[in-house]
Amino acid sequence: MQIKALETFLCVAETGGFHAAARRLNVTQTAVSARIKLIEEETGKPLFTRGAGGTNLTDFGRQFRPYAEQMLSLWSFASRDLPDQTQHRIALRLGAQLSVWDPLLVDLAVRYEQRLGQLLLTLNYDHDLNMVEAVATHVLDAALTHEKPSDQRVLYQELTPECLLLVETPDKSDDPVFVNLELGEIYQDHVRSTARKASGQTIFLGNCMMALRYVLQRGGTGYFPEYVIRDQLSAGKLTPVAGALDLMLPLYLVTRRDSDAFEDVMTCLTDLRQSS
Repeated sequence: MQIKALETFLCVAETGGFHAAARRLNVTQTAVSARIKLIEEETGKPLFTRGAGGTNLTDFGRQFRPYAEQMLSLWSFASRDLPDQTQHRIALRLGAQLSVWDPLLVDLAVRYEQRLGQLLLTLNYDHDLNMVEAVATHVLDAALTHEKPSDQRVLYQELTPECLLLVETPDKSDDPVFVNLELGEIYQDHVRSTARKASGQTIFLGNCMMALRYVLQRGGTGYFPEYVIRDQLSAGKLTPVAGALDLMLPLYLVTRRDSDAFEDVMTCLTDLRQSS
């Protein structure tokens, strides 16, 4: 697939039309249409719908967009920056499906470097991306996900589930909130009754660290991984909610069957979990 076709697809998605994309790219509308058609023929799926309401991404187009952005980013790095940076360095691309594992992903990268040397490192925080598919299609080398993989192209190891504690700020505000994260169906099933019982409003925040900062400053309640809030618990800034059940969130490490990274990543991840 041509890089210009991907660039054109993203330009149409951003500008909202073939005419606007043609003007920005300084090409004809015919060229824009041809490039979009190239992707559609290779994927077998339409990318846009065109009608009275304008040009809009199809469901597949929305799913394809983060992959196109990732491919362009990787191409830019590989073609311009990589030649000057590859000597004596290991390339590793890591991803995490849920924001509760953003800190763990960073710690994993540091531990990996401590064991194996300086990395050409990519950490992926795009939680709309299907991490199993990203690993299977070589976008990532390894990923953490809460969903048990069924794709035969990947290997996976079920790890100790992530323990999420229901905590609250000790100083009750006049308008407390329950912070509801987007952490999958198991999480939503577990917290549904908690959210209903909350005396204040329910706030949906997709990022775990954003939610934690919000609760600490605003006052409220939420489920957070124990390793993320350990310092706040010790300092008394957060306290466990009496009688609340802990949430055990599944955790899987995924790599490709032909990947050399599995054993090293698994060793580093195991070391981290045992020392935390």
